[in-house]
Amino acid sequence: MPLRQPAARAAGANGVGRLVTPLPPGLTTVPSLGRWIRLTDDGRVVALTGKVEIGQGLLTALRTVVAEELDVEPGRVEVVSAHTGRTPDEGTTAGSMSIETSGANLRQASAWARRLLLERASNRLGVPVARLDVADGEIRAPGVNERLDYWQLIDAAFLDFEIPEHTPEKPPAEYRWVGHAGQRRVDVEAKATAAAFVHDAPAELHARLVRPPSVNHRLAELDIRVASPGTLVVDGSFVAVAHPSESEAVRWAERVADKARWRLALRSPRAEIDEQRRAAAAAFPIRDGRPVRGPRREIPTTFRATYSRPFLMHASLGPSAASALWHADGLASAPRLVIESASQGIESLRGVIARATGLDVDGIEVRHVAGAGCYGHNGADDAAFDAALVARAVPGRKVLLKWSREDEHGFEPLGPPMHIEMGAKLDARGRVAAWTHDVYGFTHVSRPSPRAAGVDLLSARLLGEPLEPSPSRPALAPEVGIHRNALPIYAFPAQEVTKHFIAGAPVRTSALRGLGAQGNVFAIESFMDELAHEADVSPDEFRRRHLGQDARAVAVLDAALAASGGLAGNRGLGLARYKNRQCCAAVVAEVAVDDSTAAIRVAKLWIAADAGRVIDPDGLRNQLEGGAIQALSWCLKEAVTFDSEGAVANRDWESYPILRFSEVPTVETVLVDHPELDPVGAGEATVGPTSAALANAVFAATGLRVRDLPMTPERLRQVAAG
Repeated sequence: MPLRQPAARAAGANGVGRLVTPLPPGLTTVPSLGRWIRLTDDGRVVALTGKVEIGQGLLTALRTVVAEELDVEPGRVEVVSAHTGRTPDEGTTAGSMSIETSGANLRQASAWARRLLLERASNRLGVPVARLDVADGEIRAPGVNERLDYWQLIDAAFLDFEIPEHTPEKPPAEYRWVGHAGQRRVDVEAKATAAAFVHDAPAELHARLVRPPSVNHRLAELDIRVASPGTLVVDGSFVAVAHPSESEAVRWAERVADKARWRLALRSPRAEIDEQRRAAAAAFPIRDGRPVRGPRREIPTTFRATYSRPFLMHASLGPSAASALWHADGLASAPRLVIESASQGIESLRGVIARATGLDVDGIEVRHVAGAGCYGHNGADDAAFDAALVARAVPGRKVLLKWSREDEHGFEPLGPPMHIEMGAKLDARGRVAAWTHDVYGFTHVSRPSPRAAGVDLLSARLLGEPLEPSPSRPALAPEVGIHRNALPIYAFPAQEVTKHFIAGAPVRTSALRGLGAQGNVFAIESFMDELAHEADVSPDEFRRRHLGQDARAVAVLDAALAASGGLAGNRGLGLARYKNRQCCAAVVAEVAVDDSTAAIRVAKLWIAADAGRVIDPDGLRNQLEGGAIQALSWCLKEAVTFDSEGAVANRDWESYPILRFSEVPTVETVLVDHPELDPVGAGEATVGPTSAALANAVFAATGLRVRDLPMTPERLRQVAAG
């Protein structure tokens, strides 16, 4: 097959002095074009992605990328998401990386598909590629009556083509859909009108769990029989009920729970990051962006402050759920175990379930089906394993297992607490001359992985032959876990940033939206505000003085200030670039604090953000604003508490309140578009800046500096009392 560069896409690209653009990593790993792009007999384009839709609008954005590059109407494009053995393995949907990675993979694959199809059309019509025009997949040439379309030109060789190198992509000046408003979300209609969620999957049996009081309890006694057609599943301390009727499954689970007796097998250590824990923590100074083992530099400082956040829940509105079918013996041609799950990492989940069940990986099929939105590691993977365990006990019958609200709140992996100590010294000009940042915490990284030492699925440790979880270890890659966004966006003459890892968390902790970025940016931006007041400089000007040559950060800062009209009154500011390389966001918050109740009400937020090339403006705004609202909920209301035996005490919405619709502020968002640049992740960019903007606005309104989250009325009164 010819590999000529199409002249329509290669103006000036004669190879002389031309920089070689590398292929996206996904295409290097999976170079077969047919694994990414397929054209169907009914005139559609199917794009395949290993990433998943968790409410962030990803499938809509990917559809737009493919439609743009192929010059077809977006309505022709169907995006197929995360199905083991069918879609490319693109890892876990996490870290605001999906547009960067899968978007780049599909854009380049689509460019190759267009290139190959136009070369075929050129050969057939006898017209140079440069003279061909495409409209919705129809190929035309001036002076030629014959018209072709993409679907007339495909064959097996097209699907089997292996992408050898980068090919030119459509220049932004020619975009028709990318960057334009009004794109129709592809997932909303099904979610609003049909059974789009895994919770609604058809099944022969419904299952409910009977959980112990905590992960540290084990089953001591259970004397009950479940009447047919129900089934009681007991494996060690894993207890579940399956029944053809969902309501009967719930009732029988309640009866079994009444009969179950549990013993406390292991008492949890204290939950607080207290002085004793901090003294025992392992210190990892950041060198060239990475935590390393070695001594921490001592930098003298004169201004110091300490900030903290508590344990947090994902608190998805819908509890975790999954379906599983364990095929009976004799069906060698089919996968032994088929799972539908809202997991954000189906490939890893498959490998871990294979290890836990003793099945071969190829004997397990996992398909992503939407669940309640979650940015981070909630109970979706655990529910998939729970469903598999029940399905193994009733082979040949599809099981739909749902967690209860109490299960979700009590057993999901929690976002870990953080303790941050800041230090600084100002010079005679009121600039930061020295800066220190010490962040302490438990791990933020415990997603199940086949490469991990243990089996990191909740019920694995409850089995009669338990499978132990992996020991927690410090993540030492750049911008991972505790130290994410601990490095400031600002340029200081001397700084020392240190990650302090605490082993032995009292409960499971793992990724929650932003990981360490929320706590670190809350501390950095609050401290910058404090230093600005100490230097008697406006908070925005103080930041501007320390941004050095970061013109894009300055532009975002200026855009937020222009939108809000400045920081006068009860307003605060927060600024950060997520992971110090992705979306840069500035947030201005305006608050009102009730003098009698000490309740904080956020009246309005202004957001400005630079995420490189904007794919879907509406989707990007939704991501930025959703992150900001979630941050307000964390900062104003949310905190996990524990009982005397170490079990999570907040098992409902009354004991774990989240922000209500009536408390959501007006939000105005400005997008700083750079169509000439690649897009970068934005889903977690506003959680840190919003947290700090809120704290700084509360200070502007009351003169009270709240350094410990959440900012409840009780907390505000404590600060006021000194």
